[in-house]
Amino acid sequence: MKKALITGITGQDGSYLAEFLLEKGYEVYGMYRRSSEDISERLFAGIIGKIHLVEADLTDSCSLFNIIKEINPDEIYNLGAQSFVWTSFDQPEVTTDVNALGPLRILWAIKQINPKIKFYQASSSEQFGNSRESSQKETTRFSPRSPYGISKLYAFEITKNYRESYGIFACNGILFNHESPRRGKQFVTRKVTEAVARIHLGLSDKLELGNWYAKRDWGHARDYVEAMWLMLQQDKPDDYVIATGINYSVKELIEEAFRGVGREVEWEGEGLNEVGKIDGKVVVKVNPEFYRPAELDELLGDSSKARKELGWSPKISFKGLIKEMVESDLKILKKEYNL
Repeated sequence: MKKALITGITGQDGSYLAEFLLEKGYEVYGMYRRSSEDISERLFAGIIGKIHLVEADLTDSCSLFNIIKEINPDEIYNLGAQSFVWTSFDQPEVTTDVNALGPLRILWAIKQINPKIKFYQASSSEQFGNSRESSQKETTRFSPRSPYGISKLYAFEITKNYRESYGIFACNGILFNHESPRRGKQFVTRKVTEAVARIHLGLSDKLELGNWYAKRDWGHARDYVEAMWLMLQQDKPDDYVIATGINYSVKELIEEAFRGVGREVEWEGEGLNEVGKIDGKVVVKVNPEFYRPAELDELLGDSSKARKELGWSPKISFKGLIKEMVESDLKILKKEYNL
């Protein structure tokens, strides 16, 4: 039985990956950071009681070293991060400590304890920034536009360095945006789907957003965790872009979410005065406070290398993803408010 250690076990990717590996017959260890919250409240039901929970922190070398030495896993998936881009502008130091130095600490421990441990690093499409290429692939030049993207770029490069310097089987998965009903509410997709569900149920009257002309390549997290695993099953380690190859604007996301409750949005006005209406009532408006200090206008991934070498392709469409998220939020809110 293979053993896998997953950092970031309480996040959407950690939960889906744990479920995937359990189905593959792995013994799964999920790493979490001590907090004032009850850890069981932050875990998804599908993995409770089925995995081993271990406490350590990406900002603490000693705890990481001790956990890796004790478990001696076959594979480590580093999914833990300060993953909210907006927060990285307000908290650049902690973002860098977790996202950049965290992977370095793990790689250093692997080198010392067992260089045969395979390592997956969750890299990000945010590393590309406002690329001059129409779509981004493994050879596209990086030009990040946020402290988050910069921290992820360091992690990407240090992973490559340990692979090339010490022969460690270390891979970077450059994942474009991937969402699910398990996504945190601070992320735009979940913010939209929950707001639409609230408006539909009469619990809220409008949704406020920043730049809804930004375009992203959105896939489903369930599809993307399979790609993580496939990378570590290859004969040689390498880096791969994981994406759907289709992008949509936040405005299109809003429209699709409202279609999930049988409504169509009509747009009026321009710029900061543009609004979205349903039956003549404003339900979507611009809030300049939600604009990033440095905007990233468009991302579109080219995952042809992963499709060819890993045999991977996304199974869940954008429409299917948003429909699933809206239906999930409706179910959660109906239960919460006894509707």
